[in-house]
Amino acid sequence: MGASSNPLLTVDVQLRRHRFSVEAYDEMVAQGILTSDDRVELLAGDILEMAPIGSRHAAFVSRLGRLLTLALHEHAIVRVQSPVALPPDSQPEPDIAIVRPREDFYARSHPRAGDVLLLIEVADSSLTLDRTVKEPLYAAAGIAELWIVDLRAEAIAVCAKPECGTYTERSIGRREATLTPTAFPEVTVRVQEILFQDG
Repeated sequence: MGASSNPLLTVDVQLRRHRFSVEAYDEMVAQGILTSDDRVELLAGDILEMAPIGSRHAAFVSRLGRLLTLALHEHAIVRVQSPVALPPDSQPEPDIAIVRPREDFYARSHPRAGDVLLLIEVADSSLTLDRTVKEPLYAAAGIAELWIVDLRAEAIAVCAKPECGTYTERSIGRREATLTPTAFPEVTVRVQEILFQDG
């Protein structure tokens, strides 16, 4: 049999990715196209499915949120697994976001980069995503400080001073160390308290 004369079988099709803006993403949420059951994040224009939250991950996030709420009192708002808007095309949901106080607790709009004092990601199975996708995204947005809690290595990476899409200062805190958020020099958090024994 000779070569097919159907042009549809010989055309080289190049597929283009459709990137979403924060506005388009929020509209999909408002219209009910995306719901809390979907467990997704908008990262650099792509809507990515988030890994299910295991009980161990949830326990560490809950404990850390409680520790920071007690330590910061009325000086900041501690948001747990809530959106941060990073226009034009990212709206991640970090495990912990320490943001500037606002009377409406951000009811009118999600916090933006200028509102964020510290972001914390708790990483178990998500470590690669946190380091290779979220860390440069946060640095590019100008987030002043990021902590990545590595549950497997029992260590916390502290990333600070973002410049040109990367953090120029990086240190590792282990169980015996203490950490002080840049925005709150009077606050000291023991790594041992964050990496509590979970049985």
